[in-house]
Amino acid sequence: MAIRALVFDFDGLILDTEGPIYRCWAEVYEHHGQTLELGLWQTTIGTEGFDPALELERRVGRSIAWDEVHERRRRRRDELQALESVRPGVAEWVTEALSLGLNLGIASSSERGWAKPSPASYRSVLEHFGVSGEEALAVEDSVPGVRAAKAAGMWCVAVPSPLTRGLDFSDADVVVGSLADMGLGALLARLSPEGAALRPPS
Repeated sequence: MAIRALVFDFDGLILDTEGPIYRCWAEVYEHHGQTLELGLWQTTIGTEGFDPALELERRVGRSIAWDEVHERRRRRRDELQALESVRPGVAEWVTEALSLGLNLGIASSSERGWAKPSPASYRSVLEHFGVSGEEALAVEDSVPGVRAAKAAGMWCVAVPSPLTRGLDFSDADVVVGSLADMGLGALLARLSPEGAALRPPS
């Protein structure tokens, strides 16, 4: 069955939003004499449940006046993210997907204005396009995101971001360092070397 839809994650995949978010939180921790370990942050990317504010209060043993701190942090985040550009290869993949007649979507469980992945968000995109999981290819930068796409029955290519490099992406069908390293057509050919219609993993 041929691929009919290409679905991107947003945070860290289209734009490296995770680096600035980590950096501004790390600065908050430093201001309070603490270190926000990169390894800890990596385990939270694409997940819910970790609250860096509560963790910082636990470490310092007191409550923190967050209104002012959050306002400074958000300004710093926006400043850092404004310096980011679309990650390499994304625009080229979009252009190639359109030329191939594929449906294009973004799956995220963040608010619409701040486009984290879940099987539900991927299934919503599949339903919207009227395609099955085996007819869709997800592009993800986080381990939970890859697992979410696979749980939705999709093919998945992992493109680790600067913050997720080195993590275990073995659940992905293909892992590439950058979308600029391999065109969409080449990726589809790699999944189906002889040009036959792609079939879901057993």
